Amino acid sequence: MLATAGQQGIAYAQPSKPGSEVRPAEAAPPKPAPYDDKLARLSEILGAVQYLRTLCPSSGPEDWRRSMSDLLAADTANEPERRQRMTAAFNRGYRSFAAIHTSCTRAAIMAEENYRNEGATLAQEIASRFGN
Repeated sequence: MLATAGQQGIAYAQPSKPGSEVRPAEAAPPKPAPYDDKLARLSEILGAVQYLRTLCPSSGPEDWRRSMSDLLAADTANEPERRQRMTAAFNRGYRSFAAIHTSCTRAAIMAEENYRNEGATLAQEIASRFGN
């Protein structure tokens, strides 16, 4: 605050009242992309398939972690919070299957196949609906 002292044009700074400081507005969190829920599910599937493919090696692509890394680089480059959510989804998928399947069984092989199919469907859906 400024106060004028008897003379015109001279102003002296006055101390601010506690709690009256002007604070810059906090940036609003970025709006989620319209496909974030599907992308989180795809991330979770990639984590599950990564674990299951490690448990039960097959002839298909094996580095699902690299696929997840590529996905993160392409879709969350400048959005650390979003990147963190997608990484957490990947880890959740990985850990959920690690807690249940400790050896390669028929159930693990079927789960991997089902998840791989669901992931392919989701990826196609996201790309066709929201891709450039």
